[in-house]
Amino acid sequence: MNAMIQPRGASLAEQVEADFIANGAHLFDQRLEAGACERLLADIRATRRFDDSLFLSEAEFDADPQYTGVNPRPGRNLLEAFEDQLGFVERAPHIVEALTSLLGEGYEILNRKIVCGVPESSVPPWLRARILGNPVNNLGAYVRPEYRDITYFYGIDFHQDLIDYKDREADFLTLYVYLHPVTRADAPLYLLEGSHRLGGAVFPHDLTPAGPEAWTYANGAHGQVRVPQRVLTGDTGFAAMWHACTLHGTQPDAADHERISLRYLVARGAAVTSGIDAVNATLQGPLSLTSTREDLGPDGAAVIRQNTVNKA
Repeated sequence: MNAMIQPRGASLAEQVEADFIANGAHLFDQRLEAGACERLLADIRATRRFDDSLFLSEAEFDADPQYTGVNPRPGRNLLEAFEDQLGFVERAPHIVEALTSLLGEGYEILNRKIVCGVPESSVPPWLRARILGNPVNNLGAYVRPEYRDITYFYGIDFHQDLIDYKDREADFLTLYVYLHPVTRADAPLYLLEGSHRLGGAVFPHDLTPAGPEAWTYANGAHGQVRVPQRVLTGDTGFAAMWHACTLHGTQPDAADHERISLRYLVARGAAVTSGIDAVNATLQGPLSLTSTREDLGPDGAAVIRQNTVNKA
């Protein structure tokens, strides 16, 4: 990420706030406990085969297509079954310090779930043909109902996590954890450093290549900025967090196995002010949107066929 000059002895809290102001994200140097990651990963993998048995047949899907209500939700979220194992994330001192620095005491977990990058070998050919070129390949609509307690992706274009929170101010952030090593072939996160500076923007976003590993990002009257691209590869226990307006995405999983991670959305709780206010004060664009996306039709099906991250 862009180099930050900090006074000798700067605290983690100071570094996190400075990184969010400059880059819209913080990548943790300290890994979470590898053994705890591996045990949780084994328990998740024991619940199902991550192959084409996850999916409806083409005839089954076409008989009753459902594009909404297919993501994990309370009561249908596999991570709820492993709640007593999540202390290695939620009580890790460096994670708590970082979240507190930005969101204040009493921050709130809005959402936590398992996210699976599905490899090409597991996606049925009929489905690959149908979703080719879609900007958001959330596969929940095509997954058998009993397996919809995990979110499954086959690549997702650059987006902001504000996309799911119409009319909500960007008072929350995303915490992401890799439960196993993630290489370039394992659908790593692609993060555009500094893209948060232009504030909220309607998806899909205005991006053009600006040299190796960089893009020019424009948000209408709110300006444009050249943003470096950081590919988030890492070992077991790698963790990163980013602002609700920071652009990020993934290419389809090119490995021969699934990529399984944890995603948290964490918001300010009772704190009246916190570090996120200092970050948001530097943004040039809006902190909330009345409309967040224009890629879907009334039934939730994709109506726009374009994908920028696949060109990265």
